[in-house]
Amino acid sequence: MGRAATQAAVLRGLNLRVEPGEQLALIGPSGAGKTTLLQLLAAALPPRDGQLRIEGQDPWALSSQALKALRGQLILAPQTPPLPPRQRVVTAVLAGRLPSLSLAASLLSLFAPRDLPAAHAALASFDLAHKLFERVDRLSGGERQRVALARVLVSPARLWLLDEPLSALDPQRAKQALQALSDAARERGASLLASLHHVELALAHFPRVVGLREGQVLFDLPAAEVSPALLRELYAQHEDELLAPNAALPSLDGPVQSAATQVVYPCR
Repeated sequence: MGRAATQAAVLRGLNLRVEPGEQLALIGPSGAGKTTLLQLLAAALPPRDGQLRIEGQDPWALSSQALKALRGQLILAPQTPPLPPRQRVVTAVLAGRLPSLSLAASLLSLFAPRDLPAAHAALASFDLAHKLFERVDRLSGGERQRVALARVLVSPARLWLLDEPLSALDPQRAKQALQALSDAARERGASLLASLHHVELALAHFPRVVGLREGQVLFDLPAAEVSPALLRELYAQHEDELLAPNAALPSLDGPVQSAATQVVYPCR
């Protein structure tokens, strides 16, 4: 497992089950392991120990072709979207469909994007339809983040994994984005997991909230049962993050594997 195998585990003793169509928010202080958990669920990182099941399968026991097919059913939207600066917005959005395309179709889409109506509709959900043919490097940080979220809406994936999707958005845009994502996921029966630094939005928009601290689940509860006392315990020594929901989280570098971790995303 290389360098990371010699480092301390980020996640420890974590047991989590996500049902198809479920919507779940991950909250907790910086370094709690939220990003690592999403990367595990995206089959981007193998667990050091324990089990990971996605639609009943162990991703790391599959052939390379089967693993590629499984990853086509998942989409991970990182906090800082990797959008080529000279790319047009329409191409960036429709990249959400690349996992389901052949190599030839993928290359062709770079020069002649297909299904413009789908890209236009996805952007319209975030008030960006007028930017369809704009270049990415002419967008603000918040607009780039919304383009990345529009990519999720055109994806054929059934598991949506969003890492701090609101970090560059003002409060009004953040609420609009969460509503658009929640509605679209519900309509398609997709599962939606989002790590959020906006505790109040997590409690208001997600029926289930998981609190992570130091790589462990402190609580896994319906949003209505998350009390102020639990939040104070979750953010102990990190009260500034609880009181400042718009603060940006640093990216998580260093240890990436999990120990004694069991995460299950079952089949329908």
